[in-house]
Amino acid sequence: MAPTGHATLNAFLNALSAGLLLAGRLRIARYDTRGHKRIMITALTVSAVFLVSYLIYHAQVGSVPYPYHDWTRILYFSILIPHVILAAVMVPFILVGFRWALKETFDKHRRLMRWVWPVWMFVSVSGVVVYAMLYM
Repeated sequence: MAPTGHATLNAFLNALSAGLLLAGRLRIARYDTRGHKRIMITALTVSAVFLVSYLIYHAQVGSVPYPYHDWTRILYFSILIPHVILAAVMVPFILVGFRWALKETFDKHRRLMRWVWPVWMFVSVSGVVVYAMLYM
């Protein structure tokens, strides 16, 4: 099955989000709060663009079935199912964490994002893996 340009765009946006999340994490570890803020706003923006693009794509094409019926099918669904559930669940937590950062309530922001960041990273990376398993 050949990927559409839209599916490829979505995978690129997920990969870009993952890269930005990592860069943002490295910036804050170096106490570069200005750099961290710029990168994380960009990560949030890229993730929002991804979400809109993803919804448009799946509104047009519907669900894309996994084409293989071998051992990789179990692997695919073991990645896809937590990816979908966590992607849906994490959105309000990201927004709350972002709001706390903007309000400079950094103690709350830090405590929440300690849990949210790895989930956001998993969702971004697993989105690329799902794309690769479907189209490569």
